[in-house]
Amino acid sequence: MTGTPAPRPDDAPETTAPQSAAPGRRRVLLAAPRGYCAGVDRAVIAVEKALEQYGAPIYVRHEIVHNKYVVQTLEKKGAVFVEETDEVPEGEIVIFSAHGVAPTVHEEAERGKLATIDATCPLVTKVHKEAVRYAKEDYDILLIGHEGHEEVIGTSGEAPDHITLVDGPEDVENIEVRDPEKVVWLSQTTLSVDETMETVDAIKGRYPNLLSPPSDDICYATQNRQTAIKQVAAEADLVLVVGSKNSSNSVRLVETALTHGAKDGHLVDNAEELDEAWLEGVGTIGLSSGASVPEVLVDGVLEWLAQRGWDEVEIVKPVDEHMQFSLPKELRRDLRAEAADRTRA
Repeated sequence: MTGTPAPRPDDAPETTAPQSAAPGRRRVLLAAPRGYCAGVDRAVIAVEKALEQYGAPIYVRHEIVHNKYVVQTLEKKGAVFVEETDEVPEGEIVIFSAHGVAPTVHEEAERGKLATIDATCPLVTKVHKEAVRYAKEDYDILLIGHEGHEEVIGTSGEAPDHITLVDGPEDVENIEVRDPEKVVWLSQTTLSVDETMETVDAIKGRYPNLLSPPSDDICYATQNRQTAIKQVAAEADLVLVVGSKNSSNSVRLVETALTHGAKDGHLVDNAEELDEAWLEGVGTIGLSSGASVPEVLVDGVLEWLAQRGWDEVEIVKPVDEHMQFSLPKELRRDLRAEAADRTRA
């Protein structure tokens, strides 16, 4: 099937809550907000600006954000992604990803005489500062998150002697603390809001005086995207989420959809991963994307669906989103000169 133009989301009707579809009607409920959050936008722009300002190569420790398309696009422009700081040649520039790093990584960069750009999302930095603060006050810190996730590794590195990872409600029975009266919880920013609060409730069952952080650690973008997908899922036969498999917030969107009414749900990197078999018996399709996904990938999915008869698009927008972050301050300096000075020192 070819020749059907892709629907234009900008022209689609908008609602805060979708209505039930008539039998036989084919439509797409397009969740909003979706895609890039302010932290991801800041990190990607930081790499692009560094390449423009300082020239290639620009090294990036780990994926700048968890999205294959974004990483491959930046590689074509001259970014070099490495797993560890010691892979970066002396005197070069290295960017730390949006997920944040432990203090030991900054120390490694200094020893390697590297110039650094810290593209850590400010909301992740907030959690790091909370960890430092509560460690200084000698609290046991229960960090709710997924073992091995880069954000969890970075946050844990701020206070390794005080932080215990809690990977879901089933992990609560394994917790051991020094003083039940001095326990606080923090969380990875990209978790499911519902599952996180389920874990918090389970912890409070053991430690009734559990202290909560001064503000919710789960980022506004994660919460907004989950709020929108819940609205969509209630009316969807099938939910599609565009995002990479190593993107925590994207995986959580599929899980949230399936627990809030969607009959089926799939995570795909792009339209090439879609399967026509998923469309059998489907009238309403819900569509969203993770916080590290550029809109061009969503457009590709809309075009694929339109070519198969799902060319009616309705935007479901229960919340507005206007957050913006300033670029890393290091982009205002001559980092090449600073790196050269370090190698001569």
